Amino acid sequence: MKNAIVLAAGKGTRMHSDSPKVLHEVCGEPMVSIILDKLKEAGAERIVTIVGYQHELVEEALKGRCEFALQEPQLGSGHAAMQARQLENEQGITLVVNGDVPCIEAKTYQALYEAINDADMAVLTVKLANPAAYGRIVRNADGNIEKIVEFRDCNEEEKKICEINTGIYAFRNEDLFAGLKELKNNNAQNEYYITDLVEILKSKGKIVKAVLSEDPEEVQGVNDNVELAKVNAYSRRKINEGWMRKGVTMVDPDHTYIGHQVTFGRDVVLYPDTYLYGNTSVGNDTTITPGSYLVNTAVGSHCLIKASEIIDSTIKDGSTIGPYAHLNCFRDKAE
Repeated sequence: MKNAIVLAAGKGTRMHSDSPKVLHEVCGEPMVSIILDKLKEAGAERIVTIVGYQHELVEEALKGRCEFALQEPQLGSGHAAMQARQLENEQGITLVVNGDVPCIEAKTYQALYEAINDADMAVLTVKLANPAAYGRIVRNADGNIEKIVEFRDCNEEEKKICEINTGIYAFRNEDLFAGLKELKNNNAQNEYYITDLVEILKSKGKIVKAVLSEDPEEVQGVNDNVELAKVNAYSRRKINEGWMRKGVTMVDPDHTYIGHQVTFGRDVVLYPDTYLYGNTSVGNDTTITPGSYLVNTAVGSHCLIKASEIIDSTIKDGSTIGPYAHLNCFRDKAE
């Protein structure tokens, strides 16, 4: 059984927003929703999302896609994982991931699952040219993780280490929940930290392995709107490059905006300042001109979409729409 726990309880104070941080959008979709999709693509069969601040909104956004557990009050990452009690007696492998790191690919989650074939815990790590105040990964002679040292506790040699902890983990499920029972909160914040499981498992002779991400941008998190913009730019570039390699022509990919679920046929041409989000599909030999905005829309083949807004609609083959058309079939039916 492949399980996952998504930590999504925080408010995200630095976002200066009334909305939960994990519902802020990346390429037109809540970041936590993207994480669920990637986990399922990686083979996760059971996902528990830990909610807290404005939990009703998060539960509504993810309804039917995962299970939920409430963390109240919020006393650290280890305390958050403790709330997933419905997984306590499961067998298999459990990932613990952050709900504000939306760029991690399914293949990276798969690598974490596979790491538990010859380890008891795995930590997703990355090497940074400037590791700043991140926790350092100290490896032993076998190349496995000896300990994670928080920056404030590093000696001069440890500060030179460039490999850092991303806060994404994999465990044998029984080891995770046994270790959570041993966590202590004897620190300045009186919180329970999941990083302490490294020491707990090592003391029992368990193997803690590092899984190194080759792309520092993949593991970037979102703490404020500056970082949200960086994550959007990275995701947009990855999505656009992927579709261009499959044959989509983008006149100006830096100003073409495509969501994670959008699909294209052959010989599609997208002009700049076009936005395609949600469950949108575009057929063969179709051109979309500047100023077009499509959401949850199926566009047929041999179509021309000219500077139009189209939502919840179906466009038949050979259609020309616009300029300046506004179609919303769902709204029109409701009215």
